[in-house]
Formats: sequence, C-alpha cells, structure tokens
Amino acid sequence: MTDTPRQHPDHDRAPSGASSPFDRPTERIPTTDDELGLMPTEQIPTYTGAPIPPAPDPAEFGTPDRYPTGELRTEELRPGGARPEELPVETSVGTRSGAEIPYDRELAAALAAPTAEPAVVPPTPAPVTPRGTLDLGLLVLRVAVGAVALAHGLQKLFGWWGGPGLSGFETVLVEAGFRQAHLLAVAGAVGEVVAGVALIVGLLTPLAAAGLLAVLINAWCVRQAAEPGLQWFAPTGPELELLLAATLVAIILSGPGRISIEGRRKWATRPHVGSFLALILGVAGGVCLWVFLNGANPVG
Repeated sequence: MTDTPRQHPDHDRAPSGASSPFDRPTERIPTTDDELGLMPTEQIPTYTGAPIPPAPDPAEFGTPDRYPTGELRTEELRPGGARPEELPVETSVGTRSGAEIPYDRELAAALAAPTAEPAVVPPTPAPVTPRGTLDLGLLVLRVAVGAVALAHGLQKLFGWWGGPGLSGFETVLVEAGFRQAHLLAVAGAVGEVVAGVALIVGLLTPLAAAGLLAVLINAWCVRQAAEPGLQWFAPTGPELELLLAATLVAIILSGPGRISIEGRRKWATRPHVGSFLALILGVAGGVCLWVFLNGANPVG
C-alpha cells in the first residue's frame, strides 16, 4: 500500500474567500506596517499648540555680573522696579475659586520695607499729683522756725540783740550742770546758726531739723530741772521749747516741699523711711547729750 502524503488542514481549504489576514497560510502572516495599517514613526504629528515663551532676559532683573548668584533686590521684583509709594492702589494679582484677589498695597509696602530696629521706649514718668498750697505752707513753717533758730544762734555766738555771747552761754551751761561746757557752747551756737539757714533755704532739711530737735530737748530738760515738777507756761515753763520741737517734728515728717533747694528730690515731697530715721536720730542725740554730759533728772 502506498502512503498518500497528508496535506495540512490549511491546504485542504481554498485561499479564496479568506475573511482576515490570519486566515492565510502561516508563512503569509502580516509583518509590515502597511499590512498592519500602522503609521510610520517619522509621520507622528508635531506640536501645534501655543508657542513656548522665550527665556527672560537677565538684564530685566539687574546687572548679571552684579548678582552672580541670582539674588535680586526687592525693588527689582516689584512691577517695573517701582518703590512702595509708587505701587498701584488696587489691582488683581490672581484668582481664588474664580474670584479676583485684590492687591494689598500696605502689605506689599510692609514686606518691601527694610526691617526696622526695635525702638527703646522710655518708662512713663509718674504722674505729678497736685499739691495745692501744701508747698507754700511748708515754706512758711520752715522760714519761721529757721529764723527763730538763726536769731538765737547769733545771740549765743556774737551777743547780738542782747544775747549772752559765747562766754555768757558757756556760763549758762555750767550752771545747768553740763560738762564740757565750752565745747558745747561753741557747737550749740554754730549749730543753731547753720541749721537755721539750712531750714530757711531748704537744704538737708531733715538733718538740720533733727539737730535743732536735739538742742530743744536739752533746753526742755534745763527748764524742767530748774523748777521742781512738770512746768508748762512761759516764762518758767518749757512752753516755747515744746512748740518749736513739735514744728521741727512736723518738718521732718513732711519734708521741705517743692519750694526749696532740694525740692526736686523724692523725699522732699514724699518722705518715707528716711524721715523716721532722721527723727529717731534727733531724739536719740538729744537724750544721749543730756544723759552723758549732764545726768540730772529733769522731772525730779
């Protein structure tokens, strides 16, 4: 039996009436662009949209050699290099959800302005409290007491207006029982003159009044020791000495006021702890002077 060659199934059918290229024999599978219906690569259409803007000229932003790193001055970033005061009052800088955003001229000027150094604000001075006629009253009080002390000091120092002078004042101190009478006579006379002038002009007022207060404490003790029992009315009683001592205490606690040489000092119009210290110093000085240089019992 002779074997008959077996044909490929594709050869059993006629090529006529093929519905697609894949129905053709295998060796005729399409492999070219024409058979596949594709466009050659070189025929891809070119970009036909809006033209791309050219790169900006560096000259528009300043001299290139002056700004090699690309840093630009703030003035050159403004529209046309305008100054803050030359910027338009209002313009559109963009959109936000389709709405125009107004141009804030004040904000742009603040951002373009150089950073200012922080200003040093001085502390607010304390308000001046009206004092009315208080300073005038203190002036009258100071001048009156200072004039009395000055007159008594000149009587003791030079013997004016019927005064005893230094020698007569020393004799009075010896008779009153004081030791170191000569030294006390000179110190007392000179101290009354200096303290009287200081009270009149308003200079070192608390210390001057404290010194006179120490002198008046000893004058009161002398008056009391001369007459047994507590005395009050003049001429034998210490009425005048107590009145002058009270005015000195008022001056120490109130200050000299503004009508004085030291009127601008704080303690001259608003005395505080220093006034109490001066008062304590004057009282302690007068008591110690009597105790250590006399020692008698003034009320005995």
